Amino acid sequence: MRFARYPAEAMDATPEITRFAPSPTGYLHLGHARAALFAWRRARATGGRFFLRIEEIDTTRCRPEYEAAIFEDLRWLGLDWDGTPRRQSEHFDEYRAALDRLATRGLTYPCFCTRADIAREVVAAGAAPQGPDGPLYPGICRDLPEAEAARRIAAGQPYALRLHMTRACEAVSTPLQAHEENEGWHECRPEVFGDVVLGRKDVPASYHLCVTHDDALQGITLVTRGDDLKRATDVHRLIQALMGWPAPRYAHHPLMRDAAGRRLAKRDGAESLRALREKGLSAAEVRAMAEAN
Repeated sequence: MRFARYPAEAMDATPEITRFAPSPTGYLHLGHARAALFAWRRARATGGRFFLRIEEIDTTRCRPEYEAAIFEDLRWLGLDWDGTPRRQSEHFDEYRAALDRLATRGLTYPCFCTRADIAREVVAAGAAPQGPDGPLYPGICRDLPEAEAARRIAAGQPYALRLHMTRACEAVSTPLQAHEENEGWHECRPEVFGDVVLGRKDVPASYHLCVTHDDALQGITLVTRGDDLKRATDVHRLIQALMGWPAPRYAHHPLMRDAAGRRLAKRDGAESLRALREKGLSAAEVRAMAEAN
């Protein structure tokens, strides 16, 4: 059985606006090819638009040579995109403005905890509550007096900006729902993630904020991505509701895995597209590999 490129009914659907948003922290591998092809085919099959977005908010890990390789690899695969690729590092002021809007409503707070601080608190608490991403943040800085937080910031102490999840959920007047293709509507429960990080002193926005901001700005109608990010949809729907941004529909596809069943990842040395090309594989062969089950 082959991996479904897109549902059969896609040919009769209204034009879709999709995107592919890689981070230039390494060379693209087959998992990236699958994600790019899934979004590109859906946009082209419906007469819509396909955007390329470069997610390089973490400027310490991203490299210009990897960004250049993204363009080269996608063109080699036969993919094209609409407009100029959006580079997130060029829009930090937009993300700061979004964070400021949340802060003025009392929905964020500065967190000065290091990973070691959080780990110690979790150990001291015994069985810490678990969320989809691991132990939930124990709320060490949640009720820190405003004056003390201001003093620490003025002193140059590093901090993150966390979403006050309880207040954020209370600020949404209607039940949150998300539409997953082939599954329909489901109720969202962002509270299970706890107080997620939305920004840091050195990196002005997190993935959760950047992706929802840019999806709204670019008018994305269908978010396509790997099923490892499916649970994150609940947090994204909350941010969209808080900011008054439209809610796209979602389609999560299976991840590419190696022979041991592990998801392909740059950090684990997944074979790159350019390595496959250097071995003599054609673009058509690599596309077939990316879209196979």
